[in-house]
Amino acid sequence: MSIFCYNCNTELDFTENDKISRREECPSCGEGIYCCAMCQFHDSTAYNECREPMANRVAEKTKVNFCTYFRLAAGRPSNKPDKDDLVKLADSLFKK
Repeated sequence: MSIFCYNCNTELDFTENDKISRREECPSCGEGIYCCAMCQFHDSTAYNECREPMANRVAEKTKVNFCTYFRLAAGRPSNKPDKDDLVKLADSLFKK
């Protein structure tokens, strides 16, 4: 499965198993890759927005950090839902 930048949605040349350096940046927008928004454990509905119970709290989810539990997430980042998902959610709220 492809990996996409959380900021600009550019497809990146990484796989889930790649070791990511804290210095890695998106070639398109320059945002750091080693951040919560790009991690498998990032979940905006979980406590501290992280499903890894041992991880320390990171306040800025889109900034490069020192978390040792970081694992690159495949697919599109969950913090930017696509339009179809939003329409389905709105329809379900209004019982369409």
